[in-house]
Amino acid sequence: MKFSRNASANWKGKIKEGQGTISTESTVLDEAKYAFGTRFEDGKGTNPEELLGAAHAGCFTMQLSAFLGEEDYTADNLHTDAKVTFEDGEITKVHLTLKGKVPGISEEEFVKIANKAKENCPVSKLFKAAISLDATLD
Repeated sequence: MKFSRNASANWKGKIKEGQGTISTESTVLDEAKYAFGTRFEDGKGTNPEELLGAAHAGCFTMQLSAFLGEEDYTADNLHTDAKVTFEDGEITKVHLTLKGKVPGISEEEFVKIANKAKENCPVSKLFKAAISLDATLD
């Protein structure tokens, strides 16, 4: 399978005073605002790090669902938080926190399959940053 997805960014002005927008082909993001204040401070709007976190959480969770299915498990619920750390001009790590409700699976098997998903999801493979995982069953 091969496909491409599109997104765009627009920026006006200098780094600290300027502002921009981010849009996606699907229009889920349609000129979402971002600026120095939304990235490096607590301003209202989005930023690249939270978008990367959302992409990673989504990709990892779907990959986990696929791997669970290969072992004949069906999740009642999988919830992943992704904490993306920006440090000294680069993204240095991503920490995934997973909580799952999967009937019939042991904690050991769940953690094993979750780690396999962490290593194999396409977004994980994209990052050169360290990726860690805490996985627990409800």
